[in-house]
Amino acid sequence: MLGFLHLRGPTHPRVTWCVLRTTLQSSLPFLPTTTTTQPPQHLQKATLCLRTTHLSSVPPPRSKVRGRGHVPYSTGPSPQGSKPGGGSGSSKPGIRLRTRLAVTALFGAGIMGTWWYVHREKEQRFRDQRIEQLRQVAVGQGDFSLLDHEGRRRTKRDFLGDWTLLYFGFTHCPDICPDELDKMSSVVRILDEDPALPRVQPLFITVDPERDDVAAMQRYVRDFHPRLVGLTGSAEEVKQAGRDYRVYASAGPKDEDGDYIVDHTILIYLVNPDGLFLDYYNRMKDDKQIAQSVRNHINNYVKLF
Repeated sequence: MLGFLHLRGPTHPRVTWCVLRTTLQSSLPFLPTTTTTQPPQHLQKATLCLRTTHLSSVPPPRSKVRGRGHVPYSTGPSPQGSKPGGGSGSSKPGIRLRTRLAVTALFGAGIMGTWWYVHREKEQRFRDQRIEQLRQVAVGQGDFSLLDHEGRRRTKRDFLGDWTLLYFGFTHCPDICPDELDKMSSVVRILDEDPALPRVQPLFITVDPERDDVAAMQRYVRDFHPRLVGLTGSAEEVKQAGRDYRVYASAGPKDEDGDYIVDHTILIYLVNPDGLFLDYYNRMKDDKQIAQSVRNHINNYVKLF
């Protein structure tokens, strides 16, 4: 009996097996018919030959069927879940992108909303603390009764409801008081340019009532803002007004001509419509900085009483 076995594939070498078997028992009648577990060597002969072909000489597999009944060699089953056209299983990648963008936007909006809420709460607590501090240490809670530069009796109640810039000085001041009153007048003019802001009233209270009577105050205030009101009075009345705003004032020694200098606090006070001190500005602040500060206070004003 002669048989051939022929295998070929893209991943196997070409192999040819040939088996030749010759059974002599059936063709030699003179031999015994009994069988043994191991037949004699002359009764059975088999020849095995193997021929291989190297992979480099094997042509690539054909992609088309040539002839009926021929099935091309398959390298294995297709990956699970694969679809025609090489799809990866996601038929609508655009939807996933939009979902990511929507989730990101919602997450960002949540963070911004939380930050805004915390920021507002912090500002509100700060305002409440500041209001409480002002109530406890409010300057100018007292009242004053003085004469203006036209001789009329004026009290602090006459200026309630108005924003006020207040300066304490004296008419014989050589340079500092005129400079500060000029600066205060400039601040008022800057604020007057904004129609959305309420009118700011400038006030000048003397710390030298001995020389600054009504007539002296009237001559002096003409050199500054037309709305500037000069206030004077008796020594006790002036002292009481300065005490309410914690103003220091002390007259120096007199010279041969009877002239003297008054050492005093050099500040411009901001008084809110409640009649309470709200802020102050020293000589280092210019008119634009003071005007901006006053504007901020007006915009953030909260009534204390």
